[in-house]
Formats: sequence, C-alpha cells, structure tokens
Amino acid sequence: MRHGEWHKSSRIGWLRAAVLGANDGIVSTASLVIGVATAGASSSAVLIAGIAGLVAGAMSMAAGEYVSVSSQSDTERSDLARERKELETDVEAEHQELAAIYVGRGLDPALAAQVSNQLMAHDALGAHARDELGISEILQARPVQAAMASALSFAVGAALPIATVVVAPQARMVWLVAILSLVFLAILGGIAARVGGARISTGAIRVTFWGALAMALTAAVGSLFGVNA
Repeated sequence: MRHGEWHKSSRIGWLRAAVLGANDGIVSTASLVIGVATAGASSSAVLIAGIAGLVAGAMSMAAGEYVSVSSQSDTERSDLARERKELETDVEAEHQELAAIYVGRGLDPALAAQVSNQLMAHDALGAHARDELGISEILQARPVQAAMASALSFAVGAALPIATVVVAPQARMVWLVAILSLVFLAILGGIAARVGGARISTGAIRVTFWGALAMALTAAVGSLFGVNA
C-alpha cells in the first residue's frame, strides 16, 4: 500500500507571493488612506486615493514579481541547457560528479557510484538538476503563477481598508482603518504561519508590528504637511 505525503514546501512559491501581496496591499493602502485622511482630505478624496493605490499597487506587484521570477526561470533554463550539453559531451565526468555529490552526503564511493549510475540511467538531466543544481519541480520558478498570486492577493488586501473607508464616518475613519487593518494583518500573519507550519503568534506579531509602524509614520507625515481641503 502506497503512503501518500503532503509537504508544506510544495506551497512555498505561491504562498510567498500571496502573503507578500496581501501584506503589502493592507499596509500600503491603509497607510496611504491614513496619510491622506490626516492631511484633511474629504472622504471621497480618501476613497479615490485608496482605489488608485489598489490598482497601481496590484499592477506593480504583478510586474515586479513576474520580472523577478522570470529572471530566476531564465537562470534555471540556462543552467539546465548547459548541463544537458555536458551530459551529451562527457557523460562519464557527469557520472563521477554526481557520485562525488553522494559521497559528500555520506555514501561510500561504491554505493555512490551505483546510485549515480541508476539515477542517470532513469533520468540523467533530472538527477543533475535536482542534486547538482538544486532545481526541483516543487521549487521551480513559475513567473505567471507568482505574478497572478501577487496581484490578486494585493487587491484583496487593499480592498479591506478601502471597505472600511466606505462605511466609516469621517470623524473616526483614521482610527477605524488603523485598528481594523492591524486586525487584518494579525489574521493574515497567523494564517500564513499556520499554512507554512510556523507558530501562529510569531507570524501575527511580525506583520502587525511592521504594519503599525508604517501607518504611524504616514499618519505623522499627513499631520505634519496636511492642509484642510
């Protein structure tokens, strides 16, 4: 009977992009809204600023993530192409190289050579990609997936403080946006920690602290340089 396993590392690519996007969406949009509100802007001006921040931030996150992960993907393809050429031109040296890796991991030379031979007979490029280059299917760069996860999660995160602006009275807008955004951040940090297998309290405190700092600084800027509209 086969034993099925589900490891958290299989989610590392999209989880990183999604958490980063949602965290940025909440922090940047809430900070923008608070800064504009404390500068004396009207509720409609604050809402427009928040929506503009959502659109610009989501597109920026998608573009940045796509370019970054595409660069990683290009590097992986280049390394695989070079490795494929080396396998075609000097397969014996590649056998020895792979065996040396296994010796370094604790196998005796004879067993390492046997493992190298069998793995390369099954999938030579895959064996070298995994054990020499550190490229696996789980950790392989996926630019489109990362870009979509970042943009969507940013938009979802940014929508939370914007929704607060819509329903909050202007006199209490700043405090309600700040408090609810910190609650959202704590929940996000806890969920991300839970999905990633870390302590929930650590994840919640980490993102809440930096979010509170960002909002406090933008509120100070808005109060310092703001004028009544």
